[in-house]
Amino acid sequence: MNLVGHLRCFVVVAEELHFGRAAERLGMAQPPLSQRIQRLEKELGVRLFDRSSRKVELTAPGALLLDEARDILARVDRVYSVAERARLGDARAVRAGLPSDLGGPIVAALIAAFRERRPDLRLDLRETGTAEQVRALAEGALDAGVLRHPCAARDLEFGPMLAQPLGVLLPAGAAPGGGEQDAEVDLADLGAHDLVTFPREEAPGSHDELLAACRRHGYAPPAVHEARHPQFAVGLVLAGTAVALVPRAADGSTPGVVWRPLAGEPLSLRTSCAWRAPDPPDGVADFAAVATAVLRREAGMTPLDRAPARRVVPRPSSGFLA
Repeated sequence: MNLVGHLRCFVVVAEELHFGRAAERLGMAQPPLSQRIQRLEKELGVRLFDRSSRKVELTAPGALLLDEARDILARVDRVYSVAERARLGDARAVRAGLPSDLGGPIVAALIAAFRERRPDLRLDLRETGTAEQVRALAEGALDAGVLRHPCAARDLEFGPMLAQPLGVLLPAGAAPGGGEQDAEVDLADLGAHDLVTFPREEAPGSHDELLAACRRHGYAPPAVHEARHPQFAVGLVLAGTAVALVPRAADGSTPGVVWRPLAGEPLSLRTSCAWRAPDPPDGVADFAAVATAVLRREAGMTPLDRAPARRVVPRPSSGFLA
């Protein structure tokens, strides 16, 4: 039995609590996924999930196994990482996580700037959400990351906090001001439209506070759709019933949709670099400096404070500015 493969399937199903979404995330059909879970349950001699036509829940043995499975997979990933470094001649690398919505030009600029600053190091970038980055940083599978706030973080240090105002992506026919690109939109005027946003699993704190901030400013969307890829979000907006709250850089040039600023800039993503504390690996400080500079220059983010890097412990915090 491919135990590692089955454990990966188990962890994804446990996180999604939905076999259809888990299969989509794993890039496989649902029946083979169900068969893998059944084989794992047979091998272990315990039932991992309670399944019904309405919901999927972890059993008590499944909940106990989840942390162990994540630990095993993290160790396996480290084995592969060591093997990859050996294959490349033990080239030194900084392993860094990035959110999936940064965009190609920003990623390319970050790679180029890091290569210029530290030509002796290889930059190993991995597209992953904030929640997964926090786990990977704690487990040593990542050296640094670019996170969305708020996030639950222990034993991590953060670089300067950056803010990125959000605007609204609308069907062209529904945009106020016609061709005026700076015509502002009130959040409260979006009430008839569904909302398209990033998946909650990628950054739970940011996702929850985005919805709370929308309600606080008079926008309670009839439905919320999660989009992993920008083009899927654009497709939902083009259908005419939904809007997306995105930075200006995500506007793009897709015919049929337009980006408009929100009146008063009520919403703003907070982003910063993060790394393990204490004694981060060589190159992490260079990555943090380069990433912060690139995000300010290429994504239009602005600093929220000018304090030096600091130790952060979990506390209630707002990921969006009202």
